[in-house]
Amino acid sequence: MTESEKRPPRIDEVARIAGVSPITVSRALRQPEKVAEEKRRRIQAAIEQTGYEPNQDAIRLRSGGRPAAAASTLVTAFVSNIANPQFSRAVRACAEVLEPAGYRLMVGETAYSYARETALIQSLRDLRPAAVLFTGVIELEENREALRALGVPVMETWAYPQDPIDMLVGFSNFDGGRLVGEHFGERGYRRVAYVGRGGGRGVLRLQGFKEGLAKHGLRPALELPVEGPAGLAEGRKAMAALLEQDDAPDAAFFGNDLLAIGAMVEARRRGLAVPGDLAVAGFGDIELAEALEPGLTTVRIDSDDIGRRAGQMLLTRLGGGTPERGIELVDLSLVVRASA
Repeated sequence: MTESEKRPPRIDEVARIAGVSPITVSRALRQPEKVAEEKRRRIQAAIEQTGYEPNQDAIRLRSGGRPAAAASTLVTAFVSNIANPQFSRAVRACAEVLEPAGYRLMVGETAYSYARETALIQSLRDLRPAAVLFTGVIELEENREALRALGVPVMETWAYPQDPIDMLVGFSNFDGGRLVGEHFGERGYRRVAYVGRGGGRGVLRLQGFKEGLAKHGLRPALELPVEGPAGLAEGRKAMAALLEQDDAPDAAFFGNDLLAIGAMVEARRRGLAVPGDLAVAGFGDIELAEALEPGLTTVRIDSDDIGRRAGQMLLTRLGGGTPERGIELVDLSLVVRASA
């Protein structure tokens, strides 16, 4: 048996045979009154030819009827790190927009893993959600194609690429890193370190950090990669690693607030002063960043705003409309507190 015979038919196969886009197939199944009758007939013929099983949607298509209660009301939201409050707040804000309209959010975690991301995206073929949201952007082309083939609205966030799969609410990670680099230079720190992811948006934050430092004739003395869904424990380990250096840094930029806060906890445990012995800056501005003593200097991102905007754009698309803008840029800023 060939691989194509093993797997169930997909919506992109139906679209190819019918001579339409996957989104048109999805619209015909969910909102048949919005698709021309001739196209609906071609799509139905392709469904019968391939054996594609759209459940109750096919019944509505044959009858040309109105959307029924069987249409999916499930929106899948995949977060990069389920322990990071930033992502939780964004998903909650998105849900506050979608749930009053009858949609439900189901949350999963990619854990910054390409393998996990791929498996989750493949599972969507059977789940057939109404829409998909990611707290990140999809980099692997095979996964981008698989999402397009679903024929449903796809929302990416937390970055600002020029070629999103569908819709995007994001910000410039490069600019965020640059703000921290410039601040460190202005404060007179001379031996600085970067702690964070070595891939994805972590690369952009590091590149921006380097540009900000370069304006003051500086460059990172140390780059310490921390991969995966990093939290407080990883921040403590990172601080320990920094302090073990023969020439320890006088300031460190951590790729997220949880890492930075864990580092500050470890510094206090060792009897060190922040910022007296080592200045610390983070990225995100979670609620705890302001409550700490000293408060954490960090790049502020309005997670609630990202979630609301994403929810509003998804809701417009789910209702058959087109958002005024398919790509939205969210402002960020540096919040200077006592830690740096």
